[in-house]
Amino acid sequence: MLEVSRGGAGFRMSSTPTNAWTTPSLVALDIDGTLMHPNGHISREVRQAIDLARAAGHHLVLATGRSLAGLMPVAARLGLTDGYAVASNGALAIRLDPDAPDGHRYLRARLFDPDPVIRRAKQLAPEVCVAVEEPGWGWRVSGLFDPDALHGEHESTSVADLSAAHAVRVVLSGSGIRRHLDALRTTGMTVTPAGPDWLDVTGVGVSKATALEFLRTKLGVPEEATVAVGDGADDVEALIWAARGVAMGHASATVRSAADEVTGTITENGAATVLASLLPTPDHSAGRTL
Repeated sequence: MLEVSRGGAGFRMSSTPTNAWTTPSLVALDIDGTLMHPNGHISREVRQAIDLARAAGHHLVLATGRSLAGLMPVAARLGLTDGYAVASNGALAIRLDPDAPDGHRYLRARLFDPDPVIRRAKQLAPEVCVAVEEPGWGWRVSGLFDPDALHGEHESTSVADLSAAHAVRVVLSGSGIRRHLDALRTTGMTVTPAGPDWLDVTGVGVSKATALEFLRTKLGVPEEATVAVGDGADDVEALIWAARGVAMGHASATVRSAADEVTGTITENGAATVLASLLPTPDHSAGRTL
């Protein structure tokens, strides 16, 4: 693997001992751009690596910016019907439970008042479209959104009504909205860019890292047994949080500099490489596994 020091400018080659991570770990996996290609494909190599890592006893936690409605179908495709997951950039932490009516149970939801950030966004960019997540169902929206970008059902709602109720996550979409990132962050909310025309908003101090720390404590996993793999701006805090933060090879320089290591790109099955490094090495000479 390639390794990069946090905040460093250059890469150096390193090799991670295969048996260094055989203690059961909490392994946080981003979905889009990490496990899943833009066209929705998940490779056979990634699927197999997930199965093997789970069989080895690791806690695999999907940690995504997707809404709950977008997370659950992917979890099912990967065979992750029990365990834990993080959705909505850390605003939701859930227990995957095949016996629950919707396949999951809520463990924690971080709600916030969206009115200040929506009002400020409309002042800065009057044409901005607003969407507010309704966990497990879909979105209430002020304008048209691509259903592939916002998973689940959509219901047209006035901006006033969107501002009136507490939310777990708000999306602001409009041409060049990213240029207002710093101004919107003055509201105190967590505002994360996902392209020049898209901003995700969650509550104060909410991130994938905060939700993962909640789950780490709940599971009793040692801090040193934490791994995170991701490729986007919303993964940076999780990469810093983890004892072993791994950026995908195609991630931006900012994301790579936040990580301890850089693995292969998604076309190179970089996530599978990381998961394989968590597996015990067979000791064929002794007839046992180290």
